[in-house]
Amino acid sequence: MNGPEPTPDVARPLQARRTLAPRKAMHAAECQRLEQLPNIGPSLAADLRLLGVQHPRELATCDALQLYQALCKATGQRQDPCVLDTFMAATDFMRGAPARPWWTYTAERKATFGTI
Repeated sequence: MNGPEPTPDVARPLQARRTLAPRKAMHAAECQRLEQLPNIGPSLAADLRLLGVQHPRELATCDALQLYQALCKATGQRQDPCVLDTFMAATDFMRGAPARPWWTYTAERKATFGTI
């Protein structure tokens, strides 16, 4: 064989090298990383970190609307209202509510906050 042997990581197919997404938590007590929260992926986890939220347990005392407004201010742009729905889902989950898809919060958001 010519040249050095490839390192194990280079030799494996790309698909095998991809990191698996963290398993989503079924209960708030299981959450150790923001990405384990139902409905929260890497992008929204990064947004929460931008706002100073480092651990999922911190969300239990957060107000979803205040998080949304702080994100709009921090990024300098209006965020899609579904981000508020997702923050509502995450804060409720960390307060002990069962995991629900973010879109089940849309009607509640509209009834509570109107047009954002």
